[in-house]
Amino acid sequence: MNLAFNNVGMRTDFMESVRQDQAAVEAMLGVLEGTNKPFVNTSGTLILSFLGRLGTEEDVLDSALPRVGTENAVIESAARGIRSSSIRLSPSVHGESDLHGFMPGLINIARETGVSGYVGDGNNRWPGVHVSDAARLYRLAVESAPAGSRLHGVGDEGVAFKHIAEAIGRNLDVPVVSISPDDVAEHFSYLAMFVGWDNPTSNAITRKLLDWQPTHPGLLEDLNKGFYFDAPNP
Repeated sequence: MNLAFNNVGMRTDFMESVRQDQAAVEAMLGVLEGTNKPFVNTSGTLILSFLGRLGTEEDVLDSALPRVGTENAVIESAARGIRSSSIRLSPSVHGESDLHGFMPGLINIARETGVSGYVGDGNNRWPGVHVSDAARLYRLAVESAPAGSRLHGVGDEGVAFKHIAEAIGRNLDVPVVSISPDDVAEHFSYLAMFVGWDNPTSNAITRKLLDWQPTHPGLLEDLNKGFYFDAPNP
């Protein structure tokens, strides 16, 4: 199983991290070749952001795109005698153990700037999944995912980014404002690349294939519980 990606806080050299990740995965696949043992890789639903529609597990992207080459190599390794699968995780894997993900990052930015921001009209959507639901999906993938499976770690299909900003603003008691495209890089810092992406993503095939059903709280419910705002800054 591969859950690692050397891009702590998304502040490191992203493309170098992509190269390191693919090299590590290829090495692991080489060891497993011909064993029919399971190998579960981690990818992300954000790779589907440029489709302009709801993303599904059947969407296959060009290997030249960042992180997609690794995912495709894992799927193709099914032909090499490996029971491979790749889980595309939501950008927010939320819950009380989420200390360094997108939500803590956005909260910290709101604290530092005094406003909770969104881009444009804020109607772009992000999927989310509770960490406990994601953990169960990994277990099911190891136990029974068919070789060559693309799986979606998605609970909420798509939460409007403005609603995320509103939950953060309400809990921090700061204004919620639209950030103009010209100011996105300065305001959102290392998260600027992602905050405007529209990433609605289905989990229908994954649920049916593995009999997986997300049962834990959604992203907005977790934000409104308040524990994110009691945690120390990342």
